[in-house]
Amino acid sequence: MKKTGAWLARYALEQLPISHTFGIPGVHNTELYDELNNSESITPILVTHEGCGAFMGDAVSRVSDEIGCLLIVPAAGVTHAASGIGEAFLDGIPLLIIAGGIRNDSEFGYQLHEMDQHKLLEPITKKTFKIERQQDVVKTLFEAYTIATTGEPGPVFVELPVNVQLDRGEVGELPKFEKIKPDLEVDETLINQAISLLSEARNPAIFVGWGGVHATRELEQIAEHLGMPVATTLQGLSSFPAKNPLHCGFGFGPSAVPAARNAFKNCDCLLAIGTRFGEIATGSYGVKVPENLIHIDINPAVFNRNFKAKTAIEGDAKVVLSALAEKITALMPTRNSETLKAQIKKDKQDYRNEWYENDHENKVNPARFFDALRKQMDDDSYLVVDDGNHTFLTAELMPINHPTGMISPTDFNCMGYAVPATIGAKFAHPDKQVVSVVGDGAFLMTAMELATASCNQLGVIQCIFNDGELSQIAQAQERPYNKKTCSELASVKFSGVATATGCKYLYIETNDQITPILEKAFALASENKAVIVDVNIDYSKPTCFTDGVVKTNIKRLPFDTKVRMIGRAIYRKIKK
Repeated sequence: MKKTGAWLARYALEQLPISHTFGIPGVHNTELYDELNNSESITPILVTHEGCGAFMGDAVSRVSDEIGCLLIVPAAGVTHAASGIGEAFLDGIPLLIIAGGIRNDSEFGYQLHEMDQHKLLEPITKKTFKIERQQDVVKTLFEAYTIATTGEPGPVFVELPVNVQLDRGEVGELPKFEKIKPDLEVDETLINQAISLLSEARNPAIFVGWGGVHATRELEQIAEHLGMPVATTLQGLSSFPAKNPLHCGFGFGPSAVPAARNAFKNCDCLLAIGTRFGEIATGSYGVKVPENLIHIDINPAVFNRNFKAKTAIEGDAKVVLSALAEKITALMPTRNSETLKAQIKKDKQDYRNEWYENDHENKVNPARFFDALRKQMDDDSYLVVDDGNHTFLTAELMPINHPTGMISPTDFNCMGYAVPATIGAKFAHPDKQVVSVVGDGAFLMTAMELATASCNQLGVIQCIFNDGELSQIAQAQERPYNKKTCSELASVKFSGVATATGCKYLYIETNDQITPILEKAFALASENKAVIVDVNIDYSKPTCFTDGVVKTNIKRLPFDTKVRMIGRAIYRKIKK
């Protein structure tokens, strides 16, 4: 039989766990859009910018069992989407990116959108494909999905030339998609080594990243049995429920909150799951990792890269932890952790009180805001965070109890993530609450994508922490330089953005307005209305993360550089 490449692409995509595609139609993919418009299972979504489409697809992959799928034009569409593709690549998030391509049967050069997309995307994808004929469309898309979702997940790119989409080619019997069964075997010797190290430890602890987000039950089982405190990476914040009394918070070194610093102070054996020990997770590599490190990860390349492991176990976290938990409960006695739990609880409350004592008139206290937000949000709701000072406030002050309940751009650290990612998360879970916490600078990058939310009647809430600065950078400048450069934002009336994009606008000026305004925001969102909540935030108190990273980095500087920077800051202060 003869079929067009576009028809074959639709056939393949309908067999994969895809409910939406995100992108913009153009001359090189209109045939694909026309086919998908007839699909009963896939809805193509028009976005205002392909970068936002990539963030939407990223969010779909993070919060659901589906894969985010981009359907974009070649060249400019690909370069626009590259930031979101890079974020997914470094964060280990699966994406399927399909772009049209120039004709592969033309004798002419300098075609519209002609460029080598594969060279551009090679560093930020797991693999790229260019389909040359109709017979390869289905099997290539199936292979692309398999690569994107197996091993350490990541983005895969497929170019489908416009003539292959349009023209009919002879194809044989069409295959059905068969998902590859994961390898469930675990190296018994390595499990026994881990058991031995944990048995000998006096103060073992757990550090978990995004790789452990689907192994929460096994993590809780191990932590409770051995009385181990648990800290998370930023991306892995939802990998262990904050309501568990062994939960300490984000990080465990000098940049961590007091509960984690104290609980991990004498750690002599660390069980690390699904973390690369990256810069943000370790507070700029300021953590002290014990010699007895048990490192579990699906990607063996992360082992011994930043910290040497005594035992490294390659595999899916859920599979490995399940085997480990079974042996721990069978071979090791339960350890009493009541004293540890009491200390963690006290440290958390003391830290909360510190924030509550930092009230300033006519400003919103972040701790009071997050406490009120937590009361409004269901445990199975989704919180999306952008990149900035608000990110670390969220990590330190907002309890997350549901796996994948908080998502954020982490290793690539893209500003502008939150607005489109809330839209993607809402498409994936239309019946759940989806809220973002986003800085004013990050909001300005992708704010107009809220038109997409309004157009599709998505009840998402954007809580903008508004202080008129790129606050994380401004704070980083002010300390060593005693001067801010290019970190003060242009004044923008967010009420006007709301009007322009069809959103409802609310303003929280002081602490006493937090609860009533949030209640109104959630009521409006429940009516499928997109809402902007403009928060007059108080950034005067730095987070533990900011304080810790500054100190860690200053210590690391060469002596002459350190003296020069400190001297310059003192001079500028006196000169003022």
